[in-house]
Amino acid sequence: MMPDIKANIDAVHHEISRMCKHVDTEVNQPKLIAVSKVQPLERVRAALEAGHRVFGENRVQEASERWGALKPEYRDVELHLIGGLQTNKAADAVTLFDVIQSVDRIKLAKALAREMEKQGKQLPVFLQVNTGREEQKGGCMVEDLPALLDECQNLGLEVAGLMCIPPAGEDPTMHFALLKKLQKRHGLERLSMGMSGDYTLAAAMGATDIRVGTAIFGARDYR
Repeated sequence: MMPDIKANIDAVHHEISRMCKHVDTEVNQPKLIAVSKVQPLERVRAALEAGHRVFGENRVQEASERWGALKPEYRDVELHLIGGLQTNKAADAVTLFDVIQSVDRIKLAKALAREMEKQGKQLPVFLQVNTGREEQKGGCMVEDLPALLDECQNLGLEVAGLMCIPPAGEDPTMHFALLKKLQKRHGLERLSMGMSGDYTLAAAMGATDIRVGTAIFGARDYR
């Protein structure tokens, strides 16, 4: 059955607002990024028709297939790349996306800086931190963050903030707290953290950008 996308979006906004009021957070209500990866086109269109305009995708090729046609139709869409990015896809990513949330190494930062200069663009980027120190997951280690941030700034990249994906099955509280501490230490403005299972906690802990997929679109079918 087709989920009620508009009702789901409204419910997520309501829960975020309720939590922000509960903790009396100093930041504005976080930006809700609807994660549309692997979702059927009709569900994405339903979100667009409901007035939502901020979306997240994990893969450049999948995003290009979906949004290559949709973006010209909905010119006010803001598209975030939230998955890992290979340097050979940097040109395509800069062409399609409005924000890159997964910068985690200097080589990638250099590739993005070259492409932005070539295309005459300046896209905000987030630096992804591997707060759980998981070998199979993207993100720089905490101790490598200062060097990565310095290099990004030297390259002229607009570093908006930090992003993390806590280990599955772990309490995300310590990971969100660590990212918040790093954000303050380095004087950055934005924090991208929180997904469908923990977005209210992320809102309470100072997230400025929250990435929600299944709570909006329903379960993904990876077949």
